[in-house]
Amino acid sequence: MFHPVDHPMKRGWVGRIEGDRVIQLAAQTLQAFFTGGGFAREHAVYLLSGVRLLAPIFHPPSVRVFDDQQEFAFANPAAIMGPNAEIPGGTPMQFSPRLAAVVGAEGALGGFTAVADWRRPALAPPKDRDFALALGPAVVTLDELDPDGLGGVIRVAGKELLTGRFEGFDWEAARAFAADGTTLWPGDLIVGPALDMVADLTPGSAVELEVAGIGVLGQTVVR
Repeated sequence: MFHPVDHPMKRGWVGRIEGDRVIQLAAQTLQAFFTGGGFAREHAVYLLSGVRLLAPIFHPPSVRVFDDQQEFAFANPAAIMGPNAEIPGGTPMQFSPRLAAVVGAEGALGGFTAVADWRRPALAPPKDRDFALALGPAVVTLDELDPDGLGGVIRVAGKELLTGRFEGFDWEAARAFAADGTTLWPGDLIVGPALDMVADLTPGSAVELEVAGIGVLGQTVVR
């Protein structure tokens, strides 16, 4: 999802990134795009430098966060934020880099995006994680990305603090487990285990999560 810098919108438009351009697509949401089989008419073309990228899923029907293969916790769909969001934090914060699978048509996996899972350790669970779960900068479809083994880099104030690979998680098994006894809808999020955790982030901390093949998800802690 995106909007032109000079035409801000809360929800924005669905777009396809091609190099330094963003092509506007005739779908109201990414969920509608997946429901339509992954096809939509093309509209205007914008330079990537002239748009702001938003959370690819604005209000997901559900969010399941896995910390291992057979256990998950529900997260707050209202806490979804996008790239370059300001994360409110008057006390030291924790940041966990993750990947998320986005459910597409007919309950199948549709694509992957990066996730910034924020925590306030001063609060008791589950309220410690009930305020900010950032997605972006884009959803990359399965025909363009194999999620197993993707490299992740976390920088704070431009300094590299953490590197690793997202590997060893069976996304299809997680999807099947989530779907057992219920229905998965386009836009549902299946969030995988954290790569690691960065602690003691205070107001002014500028954090970047870069995932190979997906891009850079930036966030800034504010008071």
